[in-house]
Amino acid sequence: MRDKVHVVVENVRIKFEFDLTSKITILRGNSGTGKTTLMHLIEIYERFGEESGISISCTRKCKTLNGSNWEYVIRETHNTILFIDSDTKAITKKEFAAALIASDNDYVIITREHLPYLPYSREEIYSIHNACTYSDTQQTYNTLYRLYK
Repeated sequence: MRDKVHVVVENVRIKFEFDLTSKITILRGNSGTGKTTLMHLIEIYERFGEESGISISCTRKCKTLNGSNWEYVIRETHNTILFIDSDTKAITKKEFAAALIASDNDYVIITREHLPYLPYSREEIYSIHNACTYSDTQQTYNTLYRLYK
């Protein structure tokens, strides 16, 4: 078991708070649960920083991995949490799995796909749960919960 990494991603409307305990975490769920929203918040923060109105609190850097440049990003990124959306078609390929395993990054993969080449635990498959709404600011608070125990 690795050290737990606590992650908080928020803006004035929504807050995601969760702990990562494994190199590979899978995030699944129905449409409209906030998976893509989480990814977009991280992507916008990556581009505009604090000026975006988004805050990321984590002991490690958080980045997104999109598109066809995945090999370069994985090779050149270190000690980072990479968030990957299902639009990255390489996630089902053997080469992707080999690069991911060899890196020192952690990964949150947002997908409904079966990933036969990646060694992840069923205990590290999560979905997003809307825990509550703050009454004075209308911010929703979201946590992850395990799909399989």
